[in-house]
Amino acid sequence: TLIIHGDGSNRGNATRLSIISCTKTEKYVKIGFPIFLVHITTKEVEDKSKEKRLKDVSVVRDFPEVFPEDLPGLPPIRPVEFQIDLVPGAAPVARAPYRLAPSEMKELVEQLKDLSDKGFIRPSSSPWGAPVLFVKKKDGPFRMCIDYRELNKLT
Repeated sequence: TLIIHGDGSNRGNATRLSIISCTKTEKYVKIGFPIFLVHITTKEVEDKSKEKRLKDVSVVRDFPEVFPEDLPGLPPIRPVEFQIDLVPGAAPVARAPYRLAPSEMKELVEQLKDLSDKGFIRPSSSPWGAPVLFVKKKDGPFRMCIDYRELNKLT
């Protein structure tokens, strides 16, 4: 057991702690000082390889056609038409692109080419535009995020 006692010199700052002997601790207890006991242990690090993955979920395994590794294309055309209602009189918003690191710019080119090749996106001359940024995933690759905050203010 390790007993630590603040030395009282903090004067509004962070408390400085010092280790004291059992004899000194006993003396402080008899005088009536508050004593705090701390039990320090090492933290067990979880094995990430045992972490549950999407492919480990039974529903995903049972219906692979619903959960493909990569999307085969756009969803089917539906008889319902969707629209986003804007604040009356709203002018188109086109924010300047964010600065990207060379590695992010390379990733942007690759992702845009991949999305274009699959038919998910196409060239546009719309007056509306939103900047992109990248967030690094836990396992390393970049996730492209589109900043729609300005558009969202108008809906």
